[in-house]
Amino acid sequence: MGERHRLLIVDLDPVIQEQLAAALAAPGRHIEHANSAGDAVMKMNGEPFDLVISNADLLEAIVQVQPSKRVILMTCSATPESVVRAIRERAYSYVAQPFTLQSVVDLVETALYNPAGDDDIEVLSAKPDWLSLRLRCKLETADRILPFVHGMGTGLGEPEQLEIATAFREILLNAIEHGGGSDPRNKVTLTFARSARALYYYVRDPGPGFSFEKLAHAAVANPEESPIEHVRVREEMGMRPGGYGLLMTRNLVDEMIHNEAGNEVLLIKYLPNANEDSKTAPRQQHNQPEPRE
Repeated sequence: MGERHRLLIVDLDPVIQEQLAAALAAPGRHIEHANSAGDAVMKMNGEPFDLVISNADLLEAIVQVQPSKRVILMTCSATPESVVRAIRERAYSYVAQPFTLQSVVDLVETALYNPAGDDDIEVLSAKPDWLSLRLRCKLETADRILPFVHGMGTGLGEPEQLEIATAFREILLNAIEHGGGSDPRNKVTLTFARSARALYYYVRDPGPGFSFEKLAHAAVANPEESPIEHVRVREEMGMRPGGYGLLMTRNLVDEMIHNEAGNEVLLIKYLPNANEDSKTAPRQQHNQPEPRE
């Protein structure tokens, strides 16, 4: 017999409840529903659940009953304030519309089958305009935190939101995999900040950094006369196909800036109401060393 998991879906739209239950159904998995906080508390006081999926309004009540419970929050209208509250109350992750059922299924799989420590995510600052966290170098922790950052709001259209989310994910995974060696003993620091003119995404990893000359395996370092030179280099080094992450990231944001060592990166995306000089400025091509890929 495989491991049995108990899931509780609390006070969501009935249609969403049914869709979630169908999508999450699996052998050895028991799913129950609760229509209110009181109903949820009563059920949780019985046999414990491995995971609770709820709306944000009920998080406090759930945490009071079982402080260590993994809770995935789902909401129709994410706000920076609700995201900050969820992080401070240690929600496992956060899903805001529009979302796909598959994205929720993937997050549930991560929550059920990957160990998570109480200190995997350390809150350094949680304000609606400044979110700063320290994460253990675990890929599943990045999967947990990215929906929170996305829920902070950008003021951008959906295509641009997807672009900046993709760019930030590449930089964060790069920091965890290469800077931190995917070693949970190491930590990366990330900050999301928003001004009236721009969005700022900052990541610092614990690695020693890399010089630009050591990035021959990355497309971002290809000479103009040989745009796929890194493919040959990767084959010679026995590396998997790829190497386009940094180049893609640079093309998805307005500015990408690195520190001298190459283990800190700042992504900048100007908002639609920023002044025209900023928005129309060419993408910055800084000479600082690139982070590893």
